[in-house]
Amino acid sequence: MVLLSVLTPVLALILCLVLGFVLVKSRLTEATSTSTEKSKGATKGDFRPWVDQDLQDDTEVAAEGEDDWVDSTEVEDLAHVPYSPPRYPEEVMRQRSEDFYTLMNQRRSVRFISSEPVPREVIDNVILTAGTAPSGAHTEPWTFVVVSDQETKSQIRGIVEEEEEVNYRQRMGDKWVHDLAKFRTNWIKEYLDAAPYLILIFKQTHGILPNGKKKTHYYNEISVSISCGILLAALQNVGLVTVTSTPLNCGPQLRLLLKRPANEKLLLLLPVGYPATDATVPDLKRKSLNDIMVHI
Repeated sequence: MVLLSVLTPVLALILCLVLGFVLVKSRLTEATSTSTEKSKGATKGDFRPWVDQDLQDDTEVAAEGEDDWVDSTEVEDLAHVPYSPPRYPEEVMRQRSEDFYTLMNQRRSVRFISSEPVPREVIDNVILTAGTAPSGAHTEPWTFVVVSDQETKSQIRGIVEEEEEVNYRQRMGDKWVHDLAKFRTNWIKEYLDAAPYLILIFKQTHGILPNGKKKTHYYNEISVSISCGILLAALQNVGLVTVTSTPLNCGPQLRLLLKRPANEKLLLLLPVGYPATDATVPDLKRKSLNDIMVHI
């Protein structure tokens, strides 16, 4: 009896270990089986890396199979050349950094834009400048659609204002609308008619090669966003103004209006021109260096 009382806890422990092992093994087998079934039913296209899934519309081109995509094992023989940018004395560096900060600190979002003509060559040059942005694997996943045709601008305004009214009245919520009130903005976008140019920036979710195959565009939204930042700096550099507009729920309609392919998604809309003579902007203050930088 003494021996039995001693062995009972040991036997119970062994029994628990055996049961635990059986349960764990059962779950592992089930998970492996499920994973295998998913792998069998999936194609290479289902695992495209770094293809953004946001800002999609119902005309998104789906990956139909691995034959639709260019073979990623193909290696391009890209020549490398010497690079030697200008190097400035420290005092010149300091002065240039101060001058550029002063220029960019004057940049403001302007909603009152003159219809005065702007040289087309200037617009071409600022977009060329935006195209110098870095991009994932140098895929350059951007398309800049420049609109100067008055009828097309009016159509764009109609689409944007219709959706923006719904945004303000229903989609955005009371807090968002309240936070925008101090900027005196609403769904009426007169600058879309007035500005001599509208620049609509599309991100290419993937590329389409001349042979019809698709090419992965890595980090396409980040790349295009960097390009937009350079574009804003280029516009400020030549004395033009804009307001960054993200036309919520307008992307698919504007893409169709401008006859852009389904692999392009609208990221930003910029009305561009000189400021109106009576233009005003909110008296905003920017954060100090200590508030935006951490030096370790």
